Amino acid sequence: MTKVEVGADGKPVVPDNVLDAVRTLIGWAGDDVTREGLLDTPKRVARAWLEYCQGYAEDPAIHLSRTFEEVGGYDEIVMLRDIPFQSHCEHHMAPITGKASIAYLPKDRVVGISKLARVLNGYARRLQVQERLTAEVAKCIWDNLQPHGVAVVIDAQHGCMTGRGVRTPGVGMVTSRLLGCFLEDERSRKEVLALMGY
Repeated sequence: MTKVEVGADGKPVVPDNVLDAVRTLIGWAGDDVTREGLLDTPKRVARAWLEYCQGYAEDPAIHLSRTFEEVGGYDEIVMLRDIPFQSHCEHHMAPITGKASIAYLPKDRVVGISKLARVLNGYARRLQVQERLTAEVAKCIWDNLQPHGVAVVIDAQHGCMTGRGVRTPGVGMVTSRLLGCFLEDERSRKEVLALMGY
């Protein structure tokens, strides 16, 4: 990600070429970029996109670097269900909103549960497709925690379907990635998916 200069007001300084790009898009869509309500819109849009895409500025794996081995002999599934998230699709830059359930079966160490949500958000705050987002979250947990199994299920709605094109609100897309025992062992797979509500 490009290093962002911060102004005296503590807010990101938006380069002229970015402001011009937003003005061009507004004008091309048919509005008057000089009208009062739109004068500050290019700056607001640019700063909003910095926030939407802040995942490019981090490595989500960093959230899994601190683990705990003293878990009192616990050796069952660890799950965080229905984590809300927002992303933007790389095809139309339209919102993707939904929820994710993330589970793993630890070998000998666990991670703080908020870290699973942080991994999700680290990847979601980039231009995405849901399939890749699901795979990236699962692979990050698999590679860094080295558990017996990982399961990630994402259920989301896509603005590119609800607000344009086919215009079908209320349609949810579900993707899943199962690794290790959750992929290879049918009983483990059924158990984790049932716990997730699938």
